[in-house]
Amino acid sequence: IATSADYIFIPEKPATSSEWQDQMCDIVSKHRSRGKRTTIVVVAEGAIAADLTPISPSDVHKVLVDRLGLDTRITTLGHVQRGGTAVAYDRILATLQGLEAVNAVLESTPDTPSPLIAVNENKIVRKPLMESVKLTKAVAEAIQAKDFKRAMSLRDTEFIEHLNNFMAINSADHNEPKLPKDKRLKIAIVNVGAPAGGINSAVYSMATYCMSQGHRPYAIYNGWSGLARHESVRSLNWKDMLGWQSRGGSEIGTNRVTPEEADLGMIAYYFQKYEFDGLIIVGGFEAFESLHQLERARESYPAFRIPMVLIPATLSNNVPGTEYSLGSDTALNALMEYCDVVKQSASSTRGRAFVVDCQGGNSGYLATYASLAVGAQVSYVPEEGISLEQLSEDIEYLAQSFEKAEGRGRFGKLILKSTNASKALSATKLAEVITAEADGRFDAKPAYPGHVQQGGLPSPIDRTRATRMAIKAVGFIEDNQAAIAEARAAEENFNADDKTISDTAAVVGVKGSHVVYNSIRQLYDYETEVSMRMPKVIHWQATRLIADHLVGRKRVD
Repeated sequence: IATSADYIFIPEKPATSSEWQDQMCDIVSKHRSRGKRTTIVVVAEGAIAADLTPISPSDVHKVLVDRLGLDTRITTLGHVQRGGTAVAYDRILATLQGLEAVNAVLESTPDTPSPLIAVNENKIVRKPLMESVKLTKAVAEAIQAKDFKRAMSLRDTEFIEHLNNFMAINSADHNEPKLPKDKRLKIAIVNVGAPAGGINSAVYSMATYCMSQGHRPYAIYNGWSGLARHESVRSLNWKDMLGWQSRGGSEIGTNRVTPEEADLGMIAYYFQKYEFDGLIIVGGFEAFESLHQLERARESYPAFRIPMVLIPATLSNNVPGTEYSLGSDTALNALMEYCDVVKQSASSTRGRAFVVDCQGGNSGYLATYASLAVGAQVSYVPEEGISLEQLSEDIEYLAQSFEKAEGRGRFGKLILKSTNASKALSATKLAEVITAEADGRFDAKPAYPGHVQQGGLPSPIDRTRATRMAIKAVGFIEDNQAAIAEARAAEENFNADDKTISDTAAVVGVKGSHVVYNSIRQLYDYETEVSMRMPKVIHWQATRLIADHLVGRKRVD
C-alpha cells in the first residue's frame, strides 16, 4: 500500500501457478499501457503457490522478462529491512509496552497466566501468551493444510482490511466497477488547513477506490477559496495521480480558508452544479470548522444535504473525535531526527542543553510524544504553561544531572517547548533565562526546527492509515445515501436537527482499538474548546506523566 506496488505475493493468499502468472501479467501490462513507468512486485519471504510450492523472486523475474519483455531487476532487501535508527513510533511503543510489562509483573499473582503485551490500533493491551503462541502456530498449520481461508481469518482484522484495500485500489484502472450504474455516486474531496503527511495518500486512495466501485471522484483544488473564486473542480483520473501515494505536501493544494470566509452561497452553487453526492474533507481544525459550517448551512442550502465526512490530518493532532491524525507520525519522525542531531551536538560539548521549539498550536501532543521518543529531560506544553516555580525546579534538576555525570559519558540534554507554551518566553528567551539562572553550571541554546516538522515524504504509517481512512470515508458516504435521500425528498419538512440527518456529517477517527464515526454536531457542541482549537478531553495526558517519571523530573503542583 505504502509504495503503490502493482502486485504482491503473500503466503496467506496464494493462487495456482498459472493463475498468479496470468493475474500479474494482466495487471502489470494494463498499468504500463495506461502510462505507469515503474512496476513494483513485492514477494514475501514465505510466498507460495496454492500447491505449497515456493515462489521465489527469480520465478517472478523470469515471468516478467519472458512474457512481458520488461527490463526487470531483483532487489533482495535482507537485513536492511531491520532498519537503522528506530522511528518515533517504535521508540514510543517500546517505552509504553515496557511500562505495561512492568505493571503486568507487579499486578500478577502465582495464578496469573503469562501475558503478551500487544497493541491494537492506538491501544496497548494484554493477551494470554500461550494462547497467542498457539494462534501463531495455527497460521502455519493452516497454510500447510491448504486451509488458506482459516490462515487469513487467524490474522488480525486490520491485516485483512489492508489486504482488501490494496486489492481495491490496485484494480481501479483495469477491473469492471463493482456497483451497478444506479448506485454510482459523484464524490468530492478537498484539503483544508496546513499540509500534513498522508494527505496525498488519502486523496489517491479515495479516488482509486471510488473508481473501483464505479463512483466518479472529483478534487476541489486550492481549498474553499479555489472553489468559490475560480471553480477549481476537476474529475480525478488514474494516470494523473501516479506517484501521489508517496508524495508529501498537498497535490491538490490547501489553505486555511473556511467556507464562510470563502462564500457559502458560491460553494453551494458549485455543489449543485456538479451534483455532488458526498464530500470528504481532509485536514486539521479548519477542516473540522468547515464541516461544522456546512452541516449548519443545510437548512439554507439544499446542496449540502449530502453525507459529509472529515479525515483528520494535522501534525498538532488536535481534532476532536480521534486519537490519531494523519501527519502526526510523519511530524514526530521529522522532529525526532532533528532532536537526535541537536542532541549529538549537545553531547559533544560539556554542560550544554538545547531548547527545541515545537509546533502544534495549543496542543502539546507533538512535544509530549517527541520528548518520549528522544528522551528529553523537560517538556513544556500549552496545556500546563510555564510557571516560575516549575522552571526553577527544572533548572536545579538539570544542574544536578550534569553534576552527577561528572563529565563521564558525555550526554546532551534536551528541553522541548511548544511554541504556545508561554506568551512571555520564546525558546530564545527561555534559553537565556536558563543560562543565567544556571550560573555557569551549564548553558542552554535555542533550536528552531520550524516547518521541517511537517516532514518530507509521509511515513508508511501515515500512508497506510490514510488509505484505510479514505476507504472508510467512501464507505460512510455509500452507507448514508438512503437516509439523507429520504430527507432530501421531503424538502419542505427537512429537519437538520433530526439525529439521523445530523449523523450524516461526521468525523472518522481512531479511539482506543476501534475506528469510529462521530457526529460533527455532537463533537462541536459538547466535546470541543472552540476558542482554544482543542478537544475538551486530552487523550495523551497520562503520557506526560510517564515521560516525566522516566527521566526523574519533579513536578511542582
